[in-house]
Amino acid sequence: MNEICDMLDTYTGRDKIVRTLCYTTKLAAGLYVNKDPDFSKKLAIFSSKMSQTRATLRLFDDLPMLAYSLNYGTGSKEPDRIMGLIGFITNMIDHVYYPVDKICWMIEYKLLQVKNPDRWDTINSVFWVASIYLNLMKTIRSYTVMEQHKTHINKPENESSHALRMLHVKQRMELISIVRLSLDLVHAGSTLPSGMLWGGRFESWQVGLIGTVSSFIGLYQYFAKKRIAAAKSS
Repeated sequence: MNEICDMLDTYTGRDKIVRTLCYTTKLAAGLYVNKDPDFSKKLAIFSSKMSQTRATLRLFDDLPMLAYSLNYGTGSKEPDRIMGLIGFITNMIDHVYYPVDKICWMIEYKLLQVKNPDRWDTINSVFWVASIYLNLMKTIRSYTVMEQHKTHINKPENESSHALRMLHVKQRMELISIVRLSLDLVHAGSTLPSGMLWGGRFESWQVGLIGTVSSFIGLYQYFAKKRIAAAKSS
């Protein structure tokens, strides 16, 4: 109970809960669409409201993102120059994504009139896909760098060392992140218009399933990282 309350006290934790509710109900709505259309409609409305909640909360992400980017700089603190470059480019893309996302939000709520609303949705999806793809590439690179580092310390005399154990833990977490980001990339690509990647090819329940699995992986990582941090400090 305390862990759940602590999670709900943070923006990141609350977003993960809302995201999970959004996609689990989207999945359920798709599965019940023929069995119980009325119940399916209620679930779809709930899912839509959760999605709108996340979109509204993203309106306040600009300043935290700017602070993160200024601290990140050109990625000189990364263990690998390629990771630093990918991280820097990703941050630049995200700084363009957030204003576009706000424009889409204003269009949705009729606060802004444009000639082609779908075009802005497409631009938004393109930036979303690009950001996830680059994060995926960065995570894969991180896993590779750890694997290379492991070969240097993976010797009989180091098998029980704390550093090696922590490296194995970090590598497992990166592997889980690769799976989660791959699912997110599939999901983001499905929001593109037909003819772009695999846009428009998935049914609602399939999108819900992908989002649900990704969300539960994210929840697992959230609690796993807290346990790892507690183990480090003990």
